[in-house]
Amino acid sequence: MNSAKNKKVVVLSGGVGAAKLLKGLTRVIDPTDITAIVNVADDTQLHGLHISPDLDTITYTLAGEIDTQKGWGLQNESWNAMEMLSRYGGVDWFQLGDRDLGTHMYRTHRIHQGASLSTIAEEIATGLNVKVNLLPASDDPINTIITTPKAGEIEFQEYFVRYQHNLEISNVNFKGVENAQPAPKVIDAIMTASAIIIAPSNPIVSIGPVLAVPGISEALDKRRELCVAVSGIINGKALKGPADRMLFDLGHDVSPLGIAKIYKKVASKIVIDTSDAQYIDEIENLGFGCLATDTVMTNEKKSETLCSTILSTFFPEVIK
Repeated sequence: MNSAKNKKVVVLSGGVGAAKLLKGLTRVIDPTDITAIVNVADDTQLHGLHISPDLDTITYTLAGEIDTQKGWGLQNESWNAMEMLSRYGGVDWFQLGDRDLGTHMYRTHRIHQGASLSTIAEEIATGLNVKVNLLPASDDPINTIITTPKAGEIEFQEYFVRYQHNLEISNVNFKGVENAQPAPKVIDAIMTASAIIIAPSNPIVSIGPVLAVPGISEALDKRRELCVAVSGIINGKALKGPADRMLFDLGHDVSPLGIAKIYKKVASKIVIDTSDAQYIDEIENLGFGCLATDTVMTNEKKSETLCSTILSTFFPEVIK
């Protein structure tokens, strides 16, 4: 691993896709030089606990403790608490393993003590020996609300988990975002970064809430020349999750071109999969620098190669 002293890389992050990219990035540069600004609009309250799915997926992945089969939760889990909950007829559609519950119990207890989400994220990362700087996009409550013709307005986790994201949608809004502020260190991280990467996360419900926090898009606009987006749409499909269907339902192009249009105000570069190379000219006509390469991160080595390719192509000074 090359040391990139004083060369800071910021990654705008959702859950699984961002976690894979961040894991690869730690194999290319010093993890302490990486800051992930993480979506918290899909946080939810269940069983009296504050659950932060994207923060936890990233933290567990970087700690080497993620359940790689599921892509979420901890490996070597037991499910005794959920089994008891089911026996009582409680809410069990959102599965929480016994070890995972410990994380949510700690987070909730610290919130009741007055600690901020940023402070707690750092404490949990330290407890799991994660060296990457993990910053919630905001410490203030933001709630992604999905409007569906079938089920009406529902919270994101209900759409994503309970309904298995198998509903047509007509609108997405981020309740409370207009009153939210960037978490401490978020704007400074953006303004002092040597490179900014938008992870291949869902642009609507993972990156969208981050960009909607007042002040974050404005800071990115000032650093646009240093920002590269990685398309999570390949051959018209999302590798995981509902991004392709959400883009279609909301009237966006389900392609890297559609992703480029969404990020045009905050990014000047985009990375697409080689299978989508036919979009290069159209994307470049929008004013982007465009790199086509293998973006499918099926293992840590491929994640590392992708990150190395991105940095060596657009930000070679970061890995010198």
